[in-house]
Amino acid sequence: MVDVEPGFRVVHIDAGPHDLPKEDLPGVVDEFTDGVASYLTAHPGHDGVLANYWLSGVSGHRLKHELGLPLLTIFHTLAQVKAETGDPEPRRRIEAEMAVVGCSDLMLANSPEERRQLVDLYGADPTRIEVVPPGVDHAFFTPGSQSVARRATGLGDGPVMLFAGRIQPLKGVDVAVGALDMLGRSDARLVVVGGASGAKGEAEERRLHELADMHGLVGRVQFVPPQPHHCLAYWYRAADVVVMPSRSESFGLVALEAAACGVPVVAADVGGLRTLVDHGRTGYLVEGRDPADYAAWVASILNDPALAASMASAAAERSWSYTWSATAARLRRICDDVSSRSLVDCA
Repeated sequence: MVDVEPGFRVVHIDAGPHDLPKEDLPGVVDEFTDGVASYLTAHPGHDGVLANYWLSGVSGHRLKHELGLPLLTIFHTLAQVKAETGDPEPRRRIEAEMAVVGCSDLMLANSPEERRQLVDLYGADPTRIEVVPPGVDHAFFTPGSQSVARRATGLGDGPVMLFAGRIQPLKGVDVAVGALDMLGRSDARLVVVGGASGAKGEAEERRLHELADMHGLVGRVQFVPPQPHHCLAYWYRAADVVVMPSRSESFGLVALEAAACGVPVVAADVGGLRTLVDHGRTGYLVEGRDPADYAAWVASILNDPALAASMASAAAERSWSYTWSATAARLRRICDDVSSRSLVDCA
């Protein structure tokens, strides 16, 4: 147990081996829930359960019934949304999410698009959904000198497209590689900051290297290991444009962090990215997955310094609509309200 600061305590619950693969986590949910229930019973006085991700939702669902506490759920990603975009999840996850949706006293959506998905795909009661977007830490993510950032990251001159995130099929890094090829500029580079993630991550990373080789882009597609979060600001500032060709995004924090650093974003027209990118003002939204379309929008930014500067300024200004202090205040009000309600019966 670690007391991080007043009102913020981390309690470690033993459940399964420390090196358990993500895909095997469902098998230890009951053991984890038993540990949480034991702690909450021994330390009464809690007002509710806030579950993050579907596995925690399964745990929270059981705790709600055993302890009589209201359940607030944040899903982050939804299995049925991933299935629609070609990334199917096990049926047990969909069934579990349906059960959690039906019994949550309140669901917190990252964006209006996620709210719509909960209602349309899971039959969620819209009166039990609140949109609470994450924030960005402006102490780290602010506009800064590109030349200083280039020196700090070791990047030299020339246009830089940046992808930051996990390397897995869902994130569409192959589209970014294709866009670099279609861009037709020998001085341009794609920098991929992140590492393989998930069961298909390592295979996807190998495929990306092969794709770069096939297009004659070896040396122009640079792979950078995952960076400490606060250091990402240097990589954003070093870029001319951030690309996000994701198949789905419940929110898209990378787009917000890039905007806060004053960098235009060219992103897929999906999920929360529709809220974060103001098409034509802070970047561009791209329908479909054609690398040529991404290349065209990237080129429009690279070829027009005045447009790029205007987008950078607008993006940074707009990012101030998303602060962690506002998110925390809203979440506290919601939690206070839910703790005073009668519990929702399971649907």
